[in-house]
Amino acid sequence: MSDRPIVVGIVGDSAAGKTTLTRGIAQVLGEEHVTTICTDDYHRYDRTQRAEMGISALHPDCNYLDIIQQHLALLRTGQPILKPIYNHTTGGFDAPEYIKPSKFVIVEGLLGYSTRGMRDSYDVKVYLAPPESLRTAWKVKRDTRKRGYTEAEVLEQMRKREHDSEAYIRPQRQWADMVATFYPSADNAQQTDLMLNVNLVLRPTLPHPELSKILPPGSDLSSAVRLELQRDMGKPVDVLAIDGHATAEQVREMERMLCSEVPYLGKFCSLEGNGEIGKVVGTTGETLQSYPLAITQLLITYHMLKALHPD
Repeated sequence: MSDRPIVVGIVGDSAAGKTTLTRGIAQVLGEEHVTTICTDDYHRYDRTQRAEMGISALHPDCNYLDIIQQHLALLRTGQPILKPIYNHTTGGFDAPEYIKPSKFVIVEGLLGYSTRGMRDSYDVKVYLAPPESLRTAWKVKRDTRKRGYTEAEVLEQMRKREHDSEAYIRPQRQWADMVATFYPSADNAQQTDLMLNVNLVLRPTLPHPELSKILPPGSDLSSAVRLELQRDMGKPVDVLAIDGHATAEQVREMERMLCSEVPYLGKFCSLEGNGEIGKVVGTTGETLQSYPLAITQLLITYHMLKALHPD
């Protein structure tokens, strides 16, 4: 077993779903075993200063990348850090927080893979890449409900940030071990977040479970869960495609097969009584379960445990 914390990165543009995924994985593993860090706390300038300078929070020059890199190196070796805190409500900074790493450290944010030193600190790197139409809807919903913006203000902010998104955020996709794209089906663009499909790009930078054994052609799962060969950024990759209409029994069957392949994963599967996998909060505050999200969380958890228990 690894005697240092296992560090996982979850990177993506603003409102790509990073916090939802991070929170769900922490619930699966047990929040007492997980330390969560947000690299967006390392902004160099507050909201007023950024407006005066005409620089966005997505620009590397607006963030202390050197301190992020230093703190990741410390966390990886089990050492504590004094982490800054950016207040998204006020646009300013609160008092820094003393953080001591737990068994698992999840690092989420906009620029987490920006430097070689940062990338070398992770055991698992995930990138979230929802279609821009869906991300826009998520950002409008979040920023109008939780951050006090109007819809027009959110859309204008996204327009101004588009250059930096294209220049600095999306290129980080190339460094990820897994790329998760949640998206609505073409025949129902108004699907709820509960019914989103997901494509999981599984790059050969990590030893993924032998899904070809778990998902043989013609199996009962093939109507909703498939292993496909596609191209991503010009390179051939395996893609696990999960449909939003996958039934509870189909997902349980995949969990059953995956957990039987990986003995130390078993206690984290819903089959063993963990009901937190795939939980999302609906638009009216109710707790729902997304089966594509459940499988995504399970595969990320698999790699975290694999790093903790290297063969």
